[in-house]
Amino acid sequence: MIVLRKKTVVRALFLLAAVCGVFFLQSVEKPCVSALSAVNAGGTVIVVDAGHGGEDGGAVSPDGVEESQINLAIARQVQDLLLLSGQPVVMTRTEDVSLDNGEATVRKRKRADLKNRAALVNGVQHATLLSIHQNSLPSSPVTHGAQVFWNQQGDAQELAQVVQDSLNLCINPGNEKHCKQIPSSVYLMKESKVPGVLVECGFLSNPQETNALQDITYQRKLALAITAGLLCGIA
Repeated sequence: MIVLRKKTVVRALFLLAAVCGVFFLQSVEKPCVSALSAVNAGGTVIVVDAGHGGEDGGAVSPDGVEESQINLAIARQVQDLLLLSGQPVVMTRTEDVSLDNGEATVRKRKRADLKNRAALVNGVQHATLLSIHQNSLPSSPVTHGAQVFWNQQGDAQELAQVVQDSLNLCINPGNEKHCKQIPSSVYLMKESKVPGVLVECGFLSNPQETNALQDITYQRKLALAITAGLLCGIA
């Protein structure tokens, strides 16, 4: 039931908040868990994908803010929270880079980047994919909020619903979103053979939300909500 699911999400948020007093005071970066060590840990492995990177900045706000750096900042905070919770994690990237093999053209580099990300995801046993992105809708600059999309693998739809519940509680009060199936045009989600959810954390076409998305406190809030939903959904 929805009420029970939301209560579970709230409990997870409280548990995560209990460790945040330590987490948010620490400045030491934690190393990325390797695929091998994550598999050896057993159970589900969360592959956290910070969308875009390198010369591919992704969506851009009217004043030039690119999504790739915001994606990475949120993804790294999700990584830290998951590791603190004892959850094995693999990152597709931990720096502002593209996984493109140095191909000759922009088009080839972008294609190689996506193929390499999909190969990484599909190479991790017992994986669940979380892809972090930012949205944009220039035709409606008032539109805002965080929304979750799922692929057609396993129990991705159920996981997306729990993550969306958590985001609605923490990020979207009064502006609740409904999770949706991801369009088949999104390569990584289509080619991943594991359950996957993509979180559009906000709209860079909305000036107020763009400012919030660049703020570390708001990024932490997003990371908490996403992580709580993930932990509830894979439990």
